[in-house]
Amino acid sequence: MNARLDAQLVEELRPVGFAVAYRMLGSVSEAEDIVQEALLRVHNTLARGERIESPRAYLATVVTRLCIGHLRSARHRREASVEALPEPLVGDLPADPTGGGDPAARAEVADSLSLAFLVLLESLSPEQRAAFLLREVFDYPYDRIAAIVATSEDNARQLVARARRHVEQRRPRFEPSRERRERLAQRFFAAVEDGDLGGLEELLAHDVTLHGGGLPRPVTGRVRAARTLRAGMRIARARLGGASLRQTWVNGQPGAMILDPSERLIGVLALDITEGGRIQAITSVSDPDKLRHLGPLADLSPLGRPGDEPGPAHPPA
Repeated sequence: MNARLDAQLVEELRPVGFAVAYRMLGSVSEAEDIVQEALLRVHNTLARGERIESPRAYLATVVTRLCIGHLRSARHRREASVEALPEPLVGDLPADPTGGGDPAARAEVADSLSLAFLVLLESLSPEQRAAFLLREVFDYPYDRIAAIVATSEDNARQLVARARRHVEQRRPRFEPSRERRERLAQRFFAAVEDGDLGGLEELLAHDVTLHGGGLPRPVTGRVRAARTLRAGMRIARARLGGASLRQTWVNGQPGAMILDPSERLIGVLALDITEGGRIQAITSVSDPDKLRHLGPLADLSPLGRPGDEPGPAHPPA
C-alpha cells in the first residue's frame, strides 16, 4: 500500500494497536501512548513514499516492539508498585478486532483481557509475553512472531512453549455462561452491600483469593475473604459517609464500581467465576493512578494508611 494515513485508516488501525498494547502493558494510558507513537511511525513511513503492504500488520509489529522496549525500561518501576495490578476496563469492552464473528472466539478474546490473565502475564519476560500473545490470542504464525521479536523461528516456538506452560498452570477457567456469571455476581454484590457473611461464604470457593485494594498481601480462604470484604465496606461507609456498589463488567468479567455518596470512584472489583460456579478470585483495584481514566475519584485520605487500625485501610469491597 502506498497511501497517506487518513482519518478513516487511523480509526481502523487504532483498535488493532490497542488490542495488542493493552494486553502487553496492562495500562490504558500507556497503551494509548504506544498506539499514538506507532500511528505516527506508520504515517511517517507512508509520507516518505515507502510501501506498506498491510498497515494493520505493520502497526501490530511496531506496537509490539515499542511495548517490549517500554517493558524493559519500566520493569523496575512496575515491580516496585505497591499495587501491581492492571488498569481496569469498565463496562462494555472496546471494539476488539481479534475475536471475529465466532462466539467461542469472542469469549476467548474476552478471557484474555481478564485482570487475572493480565496479572499472569506480568510474570513473563517482555519477549515471552509478546510471543505468547501474538500466537495464542492473535493467531500469528511463528515466522511472523520471530520477525517481530527479532529472533529465530525455533526460538519463537520456544518462547511460546515456555510462556504457555507457565500460564496454563494457573490460568483460570471461567464459567462459560455470561448469564450465569451475571446472576451469581448479583447475589455476591447484594451480600457485600448487606454485610451478609453467610451469603458471601456460600458463593466463594473454599480457596478463594482476594488481592489488591491496598491489602499488604492476598487474603486466602472463604471465611477470611468474606470478613475482609464486609470490614472494607463498613470502613468506607463510616469514614466516607457512605459507599455503594454499581454492578458492571470489568475486563469482560463480572465486576462493580465502588462509589462514594457523590458517585465518585473509590475502587473497582472484578470477579473470577470458574466453571464450578464459584468465585475463585476477587481483584480490587483502588490505586488512584490506575483509576483516573474512569472518571472523578473519591478522596481516600479519610481511610487512613495501612496499620492505622485493624482491618483493611482501603476497602477491598
